[in-house]
Amino acid sequence: MNCFKYVFSSFLGIESVNYLPVNGGLTEPSDFIKNILICVLKMNEGRMGVERHEEEDLEVVEDIKCDEGLAVRLGKPKAECQKHKLKIPKTNKMKNFLKGKFKRKSKFEAPLTPTALLEVDFDTTEGIADSSVDPEEECQKHKIKISDKMKNVFSMRWQRNTKPCETQSVGLDFIGNLNENHLEAEDRLFGSNEVAKAEDESHEILRLKMAIHDSFNEDNQETLKSALASIFQEGTQGRCWNEVVVDEHPIWSPMKCRQIKTLLKIVVEERMKTAEKRENKADQLSTSLKREVCRMGKQVQKDLLRVVRNLRECYPPEFDICRTYARLYHQTFSTRLQELARSSVDFEDCLYILSWIVDYYPKNILKHKELEEHINNSSLGPLLPEEDLTRLEEQYFSYKENEVRKWLFTALEKEVKKWSDGFEPEIMDGYYFSNLAADVLPLVDITVSDVKALLGSESKAWCLLTQLDSFLTSYKTSLEKLVKRKPKNIPKILSANLVDIHHFRDYVQRPEHLFSEDTRTACLSTLADLKNICHKYFLSRIHTELKPLYRKLWTQAWFAGHCEVVEELMKALEDNMDQFKELKPVCREELLAELHIEVTVEYVRRMMKRKLKLKDKEQQEAAAEFICHDNSKICSVFAKVGSKEEWLCQILPKLSEILRLQDLGSLQLEIATLARDYPDISEQQILAVLNLKTNLSSSDLCSIEVCLSENRSRPNTESSPAFFSKVLVKQDTLCYNSCN
Repeated sequence: MNCFKYVFSSFLGIESVNYLPVNGGLTEPSDFIKNILICVLKMNEGRMGVERHEEEDLEVVEDIKCDEGLAVRLGKPKAECQKHKLKIPKTNKMKNFLKGKFKRKSKFEAPLTPTALLEVDFDTTEGIADSSVDPEEECQKHKIKISDKMKNVFSMRWQRNTKPCETQSVGLDFIGNLNENHLEAEDRLFGSNEVAKAEDESHEILRLKMAIHDSFNEDNQETLKSALASIFQEGTQGRCWNEVVVDEHPIWSPMKCRQIKTLLKIVVEERMKTAEKRENKADQLSTSLKREVCRMGKQVQKDLLRVVRNLRECYPPEFDICRTYARLYHQTFSTRLQELARSSVDFEDCLYILSWIVDYYPKNILKHKELEEHINNSSLGPLLPEEDLTRLEEQYFSYKENEVRKWLFTALEKEVKKWSDGFEPEIMDGYYFSNLAADVLPLVDITVSDVKALLGSESKAWCLLTQLDSFLTSYKTSLEKLVKRKPKNIPKILSANLVDIHHFRDYVQRPEHLFSEDTRTACLSTLADLKNICHKYFLSRIHTELKPLYRKLWTQAWFAGHCEVVEELMKALEDNMDQFKELKPVCREELLAELHIEVTVEYVRRMMKRKLKLKDKEQQEAAAEFICHDNSKICSVFAKVGSKEEWLCQILPKLSEILRLQDLGSLQLEIATLARDYPDISEQQILAVLNLKTNLSSSDLCSIEVCLSENRSRPNTESSPAFFSKVLVKQDTLCYNSCN
């Protein structure tokens, strides 16, 4: 058997000699090796003031006396033992230890440095004795170099091997131990049925920690991949550790390797804390909270993209690294947002946090085209707990509600002040207009859209639009006061306000605008009142001027020369309608339609006053013809100025037919048809028309009344707009006895 040669580097200090056994000779070379290694371990833990020495302080000890019995057992002569040399630093204590044990021969030719290596030449016993190869050359094949980083590896307790030297196998070299020594250690531990806790982290774990810490560095990808490959090796050792208590697992075991996620968490938290040092685009934001949230959010996106693009390939698929990182970043971001949300934040910061939660984070990160397929969005949960989110939402909505109310009433106050100060409205495209609706509606619409998008609640949008109902009520009150004061420029002011009213009504009527049914109905009712205030002012002046001409209708003067009466009436109408040229076309059309209705109503009302008696068939047919002529003149005038109420042109001809018909059956049918087409016509109004025909008997009136009652039980779904409900008939004009 070849002898052993041991060379120790300069890290062996003076004090460490005291740990060597001095109480006799060694029975086996392996005993001496074990004790020397234990000495190194204890020296490495203590390092009790060891000093480095130069070449002249080193001695070479050569004569290591071997037991004769040992030489015989190994099958080698004593001379073979002289080949193994031990290099030991020269110190006073070492000299005392060596006295009587070893003989000093010579010194090293070159000095030892702090980076010197421990060199151990092992002779293999298996097959060497019988080999023809030179023993010295064979020894060089098993040289192992251990760097300083591997000193701690030897802290594991060595087990005595009871097998004969000739049956021992050669161990791995040190390069192999660098990558696989933990698996070899596991073999020895499980082979001896004794699980030893590692006192220090292995080189692989240290290397992994460094690789993970620097994993976002593109130049470190191969290092990370190599370190992870070592850790995630699955084999016999991994299955063996499953049978061992978790607390007894060494740090380099597969079970302990799950601590990688803890390392990832530390890296994520560190990167999020230092995000502001790397993300500079947020510097333009107005508050420190906005800058911090923006930087963290941008860091989440940037790092997750790096994980998907680069780091994903470094980890095994079962580790699910993309979702792991996504969860860690989500949790870290969520924790910081909770801290910020629970502090006292103003509206701008509140809005920014909500924007990140509702808009930026889901769209730019969770649903990013490169990230979405690698992230399980449903498993992440909300960024903020419901309690914190609700508090921010209430703060945001309360601010927006007050903001809308302030906009509306501030705009109305400015408009009313213009009325009081006598300012005339501006003219645009040939008509008067006001900026009231143009100023407030876009702001309201944008706010409602923002609230719905940010809070995702239609009910909040409904609540916000109730402010518009309150505003319109105040608007109506202000307009009524204006009409009572009757300033000189009131026609121009009302003309401009009709434009505003039209814009408000158009906004409320659109189905896409989020009004509740109650709010929509209330707003439309108030707007109808506003329009009626303006229309009433304009039309009442016309009707006042036309009143003398109205009085001539359905009198003997009208019956004698109806053409002159109607011509005079139409001429007066046309003159008065010229003042509406400065109205916006859509507003002018509505006003003229209202005037058309009121003129026709006044004509029918005059007819039902029964001032004219039609005694025979000739008078009744003549009156019917006059009605048709008057209807043609009225419709022609209003069509000329833009009225589109064509349905009004059918009313007077139907009434004329009642006067013309003499047959009772035909008369009953015509009255039934009239009642079907105009459900709002009353029995009193029908009898008022029939009373113009003085040749009808009481029994005829009773049969007509019965027929009318029977036909009213059949509802008509295609009836015309209400008209006769606007015609007021006094009860004392009805001169007939009831059929009952």
